[in-house]
Amino acid sequence: MAGLNLLYSNDQKAEFPPSWYAATAHPADRYPALHGEIKADVCVVGGGYTGLSAALHLAEAGFDVVLLEAHRIGFGASGRNGGQLGSAQRMGQEELERLVGDADAHKLWELAEDAKNLVKSLIAKHGIDCDLKPGIAELGLSSGERQDLHAHAAHLSDKYGYDQIELLDEEAGHAICPSPAYKGGYMDMGAGHLHPLNYALGLGRAAVAAGARFYEETEVLGIDEGIRTTIRSENGSVTSDHVILACNGYLGTLDRRVASRVMPINNFIAATEPLGAAAQDVLTRDIAVADTKFVVNYFRLSADRRLLFGGGESYGYRFPTDIAAKVRKPMTEIFPHLRDVRIDYAWGGTLAITMRRMPYLVRLAPNILSASGYSGHGVGTATHAGQLMALAIQGQADGFDTMARVPALPFPGGPALRNPLLVLAMTWYALRDRIGL
Repeated sequence: MAGLNLLYSNDQKAEFPPSWYAATAHPADRYPALHGEIKADVCVVGGGYTGLSAALHLAEAGFDVVLLEAHRIGFGASGRNGGQLGSAQRMGQEELERLVGDADAHKLWELAEDAKNLVKSLIAKHGIDCDLKPGIAELGLSSGERQDLHAHAAHLSDKYGYDQIELLDEEAGHAICPSPAYKGGYMDMGAGHLHPLNYALGLGRAAVAAGARFYEETEVLGIDEGIRTTIRSENGSVTSDHVILACNGYLGTLDRRVASRVMPINNFIAATEPLGAAAQDVLTRDIAVADTKFVVNYFRLSADRRLLFGGGESYGYRFPTDIAAKVRKPMTEIFPHLRDVRIDYAWGGTLAITMRRMPYLVRLAPNILSASGYSGHGVGTATHAGQLMALAIQGQADGFDTMARVPALPFPGGPALRNPLLVLAMTWYALRDRIGL
């Protein structure tokens, strides 16, 4: 990732972006920066869902855990995303069956269900106040896409016994989401949505209560591998038996093998002014929506009846100068009547994708594990990946190994060419979206 450092390209150091989430977050604990040399059983690099979950599970298992975060806990995509806790893996089960065979596809389905249940159980166990609500509607923009969604739902029911889905014809879809753009789909009541930053902050508080030590404003500059590994920052270092890399889109050059397979991209969300009674013209139920566009539109209502709408991506280092305008375009394609609505908050975030849209879990060395590349499916998957790495360190690696067996393609040309090639690909898919192919 030659060029700008994504840790500092679009944000002020150690300050949350001006999002609706940050404006409505519970008070966030601040942790000191690392100074000096310390030791730990495990050093976790990155304070998003992956790292927080790993730290929590390891601390609860009795490990001495240190977590290093370059900014603040929940600063990255974990505190900025659409808040949707989706079912299944990011890649559809039909595709996974073709890629890895039925046996591993079933294991991956079960792991995805474990991920959802883990998030729900952690929220309940630790009393995390993050507005968890059930329900995500998957909506298509044509009758053909509705039929595809119905076929997918039938496949999940017939082959995996999943019974949380209600099919929606066009009329039933409009009864929930009155947008003229949508032609029906299905409602998944096993999925859910939440306040992503409050969830991250709650995980952090639980991990610290369990004994994990957190250091913020501590960028990792290098890792010296060995039987005991040294993780170096500007003003200190951690020597540990095990290392977990939980950096996702902010990995930079800490590991080139991961960097060749995991690419950072930017995504954007806007929060409108409170809509009051007019919120019924957007959603009639307190559920979230994701649609079938390749560059997905996703949205829900906030607790104070704003529309939180995510849409639009970019592949350079910098966010656009007018994020609100970038999001308003897809928002008004879905809800034309909101063309002149005031936007009170607009923010961007850096996530990470892989070629196959499956997370990349890998053992980089006998004592170094990495998980990243959640491709927009991170609320559950990232939380679960942290737990899977914690279990692997304890010698229970079945789940980690199942995820790691999914073939992970490098981006053509590695980090040097992955960005321009992806821009070309995404431009093509965006054109397909526009012309309805």
